[in-house]
Amino acid sequence: MLPTQQGSIRLFRLLGIQVYLHWSWFFVAFYTVSTRGDQYSSPVWNIAEYLSLFLLVLMHEYGHSLACRSTGGQADQIVLWPLGGVAYVAPPQRPGAQLWSIAAGPMVNALLVPVFYLAVRIAAGRGLDDTNPDLFECLLTIQLINLALLIFNLLPIYPLDGGQILRSVLWYFVGPANSLIVATVIGFLGGAAFFAYGAYQGSTWNMVLAGFLLFNCWKSFQFARQLRGHLRNLPPPVPPAAFGS
Repeated sequence: MLPTQQGSIRLFRLLGIQVYLHWSWFFVAFYTVSTRGDQYSSPVWNIAEYLSLFLLVLMHEYGHSLACRSTGGQADQIVLWPLGGVAYVAPPQRPGAQLWSIAAGPMVNALLVPVFYLAVRIAAGRGLDDTNPDLFECLLTIQLINLALLIFNLLPIYPLDGGQILRSVLWYFVGPANSLIVATVIGFLGGAAFFAYGAYQGSTWNMVLAGFLLFNCWKSFQFARQLRGHLRNLPPPVPPAAFGS
């Protein structure tokens, strides 16, 4: 249920990584921008805000990809789509390599937190909130978006980064199969809670996102059972890895 390069537009290639944009992105972007409200005096700022969101997502995915390469793994493709981005990576099958490849994504957002904080403080100090309120509001919103991406991705809900970090840490103690089983079980509980929260809010978007997480959590749980069987009898299969936001 993850997006692939099929049905996607080839955007550019940077640092040996090909970046694609899924066709569905345009429909969700149009809907989101057109229903954003009257926060700005011009819809141009709504567009700038939405594009900034995906620039942050892209930087996050590059964090995954470049960290994976530093461990000797393979990473050459990123796909952006309405639910964020997916970095298709294949780190070495050992917990340390997996942990670094996963943690590097949210680490990018964490490093940007003080950068945006200082930018907002400097802008406010120079009176930008009075001289150019649209620009100041956009900068403030991007700061909050980056922080929200960081917090959301660190939730221990598999397959979010937090859930995959949990799995990598557990791998040191209980092995690759059992660690994935534990992480996906916790992911089921977290995903269900997130779905209930979305239903309580009446947020269709949060419910769709929770459904996506639960579906991929279930697929990973099935793979974990298969992996445990292979570890008992045969060399373990190598799953196609993908880290997203």
